[in-house]
Amino acid sequence: MKITTTQYKRCDVVQMDGRIDSNTVPKLKEVFSTIIDSGRFKIVFDMSTVDFISSSGVWVLIDTQKTCKRWNRGELIIANVNDKIQHSLDLAGLKHFFKIYNDVTSAVGSF
Repeated sequence: MKITTTQYKRCDVVQMDGRIDSNTVPKLKEVFSTIIDSGRFKIVFDMSTVDFISSSGVWVLIDTQKTCKRWNRGELIIANVNDKIQHSLDLAGLKHFFKIYNDVTSAVGSF
């Protein structure tokens, strides 16, 4: 598992490799919290190399989205989601809770 963050003028991009499960969720949550605690609330999460997300991972995304959207400060945008994860989000009724883009460039450009 590897998590990288890149800070741009408009937003921060977080990329994670591998699986998002109970073992990796604490580190991902820590990365999102560090960005938010720094006063930056516009985040793009690049999931191009994520092949699995558990329910605990979905909860981290939901919690981060709610924190970012509080008082209209920003939001969490997801990019490069594979079909399996996108289908899971749709089944859970969360597909409309997140803006989902096919590439990071479009996601960053949306801010």
